[in-house]
This record gives sequence, C-alpha cells and structure tokens, in this order.
Amino acid sequence: MLLLVGAEALIRGASRLALAVGLSPLVIGLTVVAFGTSTPELAITVDAAVRGAPDIALGNVVGSNIANVLLILGLTAMIAPLIVNRQLIRVDVPVMIAVSLGVCAMALDGVIARWEGTLLIACAVVYTVALVRIGRRRTKGAIGGEAPPPPGTWWVNLLFMAAGLALLVLGAQLLVQAAVSIATGLGVGELVIGLTVVAVGTSLPEIATSMLAAIRGEREMAVGNIVGSNIFNLLLVLGISAGVAPDGVPVSDAAIRFDLPVMAAVAFACLPIFFTGHCIARWEGTLFFGFYLAYMAYLLLQAAHHDALPTFSMAMFAFVLPLTFITLAVVTLRAYRLQSRPSFGNDAS
Repeated sequence: MLLLVGAEALIRGASRLALAVGLSPLVIGLTVVAFGTSTPELAITVDAAVRGAPDIALGNVVGSNIANVLLILGLTAMIAPLIVNRQLIRVDVPVMIAVSLGVCAMALDGVIARWEGTLLIACAVVYTVALVRIGRRRTKGAIGGEAPPPPGTWWVNLLFMAAGLALLVLGAQLLVQAAVSIATGLGVGELVIGLTVVAVGTSLPEIATSMLAAIRGEREMAVGNIVGSNIFNLLLVLGISAGVAPDGVPVSDAAIRFDLPVMAAVAFACLPIFFTGHCIARWEGTLFFGFYLAYMAYLLLQAAHHDALPTFSMAMFAFVLPLTFITLAVVTLRAYRLQSRPSFGNDAS
C-alpha cells in the first residue's frame, strides 16, 4: 500500500513539475524521478559499504540494474507497449552502456577505489547538468509563446514528489529488511542476497513508479525512469559508496566473472530493443521478463550447488542466448532498412 500511494504521488508531482519548470516528462524521468527511486539503493548500498558488507553493496547495484531492465521494463511493456524517445537511443542508452563498461573495467583489479568513486560522482554531475540544459532548450523550442505556469505551483509539485518518495523508501526498506532476515536464516550468501532479495526490494520504487506511469499514459517517463535509475545507480550510488568506504568497494571474483558482464550485456540489449520502431513491444517485454526468470534461476541453482546447474547453463549458452541474439539482429536489421528506405510521393507515410 505504501508503494502504490507513494508511486501515485510521485508520478502526479513529477508530471506536473515537468510542465511547471519547462522540462519534458522524459528529462524529469531521467533525473528527478530516477534519482528519487534510486534512494533505497543509495541508503542500503552506502550502509552496507560502511558496515563492511561489500558483496551486498555491489550486488545491490548490479542486481538492481539487471532487475530494472529485465524485470521492470519487461513487466511494464507487457502491460502496455512503451514509447521510446529518440534521445534515449542517441544519448542516454549509450551513456548507460559506457558507464556499465567503465564500472566493469574499474572492477577488474578487485576493488572500486575511492578515487574511482569520486570520478563516478563527477560524471553524474556532468550528466545531470547536460540533461537539464538539453531538456530546457528543446522544451523552449517546442512551447513557443505559451503562457508561463502559475507562480508557486512547482513547490506544490515538489511536496507531492517528496511525500511520494518518502512512502516509497519506507515501504521498500520494510520489505527488504524482512526479506534479508528470511534469506539469511536460510543460509543464502551475501552476494546472492544482494543480487536478488535486496536488488528487487530496492527496485520496488522503480517497479511501482514505471508500471503506474505506463498505466497513466506517461510512457516516456516510465522508460526514462529505468534508464536514468541505472545510470544513477552506477554513477552516484556506487560512486558515493566507494567514496565513503574506508578502502573502497571490494569486488568478488564471482561478480567479475558473471554478474558484471551480465549487467553490461543487459545494457547493450536495450539498443536493439529500443531501436525497433522506437517502441518496446509486448513480445520484447516478455523476452526481457523471461531472461530475468532465467537469471534468477541460475543464481538460485548456483547458491544451492544444484546438480541441474551444468545442464541449465549449457542450455542457456548453447541455445537460448544464440537464438535471442539472431532474432534481435534480424529485427534490428529490418527496422534499419525500413527507416533508411527512401520515400517517394504517397509512400512518405
């Protein structure tokens, strides 16, 4: 209930704030909403880093980014096809890919050092300033001579958003605390807890916000929230955690070998999905959701040292992943040919 009420207040406040300050819903989703819904990740990751639980700290960020795309975008697109703004394809998704690869490179030596955390924070500031400037310039060109919004309305919208965020954070923290206690009692390792229970729990604000935004018709905000949240998770959440931890954030060999590459691959997968028709169709959302279930199954089988793990891994790497890659390549090539085909006369439509 707290999550639903908080998401409703956040969406209403954000959509009205976009109009009041002259920014598009996409930019608001990429910045204010994305940072706000990343607040649970920030609180839990920083706390875990300071307490000396690096596996939970890193697992939360990596698992949240994987869940944001595969689980949340998947479920949201299954409810209603999502419109993808061209800016996401040209600017924000490439930024998400670059940041994901950058974090993977930083982790190769086994630690995200404090100076690397500072660099990530600086990149977050630059990215946010650039987004706001681009958004204001485009909005001014679009609205022309429209009358300015009534004075003081943006304060009301900020209060709506603040109240919504507070409810989202409170609801997520209560659920995460309960889930972590259960998982710990069952003897599950910290990295798996961070990648699954904590990651999904701290992604609940994104789940509630994106799904409600799609239902309310704010589909650009729904997609922008996910992409922006992933960028802020890596730049700000991981950056601040590495900056405040005494020795940075250590990275386990398991995360370097599997989970970080999966996070980068998921970021890459957004390009062909977003490019095809500038829309995330229901079948593409179903594909994302199916891969998230497979990822969770792999983690649980690995944690339990189950005998079925080798067979499951072989099926994924030998059949499912290659078939998916071929399908996306064909669909992307077809979309590219349709967009680059010259139009004549009545064929312009």
